[in-house]
Amino acid sequence: MNLTNWKETYASKLVTAEAAVGHIKSGDRVVTGHAAAEPTCLIDAMVADAARLENVEICHVVTLGEGKYTRPEMAGHFRYNGLFVSASTRKAVNEARADYTTAFFHEMPRLFREEMPVDVALIMVSAPDAHGYCSFGPSCDYTKPVAQCAKLVIAQVNHHLPRAMGDNFIHVNDIDFLVECDAPMAQLAPAAIGEKERKIGEYCASLIKDGDTLQLGIGSIPESVLLFLKDRKDLGLHTEMASDGIVDLIESGVINNSKKQLNKGKSVATFVMGTQKVYDFIHDNPMFELYPVDYVNDPRVISAQDNMVSINSCIQVDLMGQVVAECIGLRQFSGVGGQVDFVRGANMSRGGRAIIAMPATAAGGKVSRIVPFLDHGAAVTTSRNDVDYVVTEYGIAHLKGKTLKQRAEALIAIAHPDFRAALEEEMKQRFFL
Repeated sequence: MNLTNWKETYASKLVTAEAAVGHIKSGDRVVTGHAAAEPTCLIDAMVADAARLENVEICHVVTLGEGKYTRPEMAGHFRYNGLFVSASTRKAVNEARADYTTAFFHEMPRLFREEMPVDVALIMVSAPDAHGYCSFGPSCDYTKPVAQCAKLVIAQVNHHLPRAMGDNFIHVNDIDFLVECDAPMAQLAPAAIGEKERKIGEYCASLIKDGDTLQLGIGSIPESVLLFLKDRKDLGLHTEMASDGIVDLIESGVINNSKKQLNKGKSVATFVMGTQKVYDFIHDNPMFELYPVDYVNDPRVISAQDNMVSINSCIQVDLMGQVVAECIGLRQFSGVGGQVDFVRGANMSRGGRAIIAMPATAAGGKVSRIVPFLDHGAAVTTSRNDVDYVVTEYGIAHLKGKTLKQRAEALIAIAHPDFRAALEEEMKQRFFL
């Protein structure tokens, strides 16, 4: 690979979006970039070219875009096969106009290499540096591995994309077609934090000690935890996703990664999603690194960090401690993501703790999230054998080492008071008769 004349190579590969997607063929499997690095210009051009295409399979995880390829009029041209379900793709999956493939996040690169070979990768990258290397920006995850194994790689070059560090680069020589299209970064505003979330965050924070390494999921509860960590010292960050909340803790020195066993001194994630605040923070920042998801989310890697603490949310927990985090009954709501990766990694970590946190109720207080039985058809995301701590605004239930009866008692104690009597009656029927 000749790296010295990369500028000539770059110029020779530069085409319009319409010309680039013209190389997609009917029957191809197309995998698109992830979350805030979704290549919207390329996707829009592909959708505009739908009349030429038949049975093109579109795969990705989180999308912040419109998911135009899932619209009813796209039937026969595109078929979405999600490894996660987002707001713009959920309706199509639940109406059986699209498919869902379940997989642990850390296994997805292998899945695309071996089980679901990739014909075309549509990715977004930063402008090349002085040596011809483009950054994958805020999404390394499965995007880099897919770019390495796809038969054809088409990249949208976006000058607004942050140049994030780590194992997060691709050389222009390894890209087949380049399309320059600047677009503002997709913004994900911080979730609203109410009194419930603050209380849950405070309980979760009480389980975090100086020197711990953290993984935080997405949403108001993980963000609320960060509010209560300002007096901690020497925290580390090894997380699937990072968002705005981590910036202040890193800049204040609360997160300094000094006690980590791996990537010492570095905050590590596999993707970043938030507002311009976090995108500006990761740009050219050597203290923040992104790595592929088969490294960051590998439970063996996670477990190598001592005192690893994972914090994730869910939809429902039954009295045995089974956790549903991805569906509402038979309806697919999201996906497995990295919850199990980090729960298992934290459980295997020396001194580690795995926390599942959720409000005690849903539907405006009408429905308890702690239930006697999971909804009909609901898939168990995290097994009862994996669950360690469950937290609601009413307290902390520690389930490891507990009998089924003790688990039920601990979970009822943190359920909403309005539902405790019914849960206790079920417990009596199950364990005392």
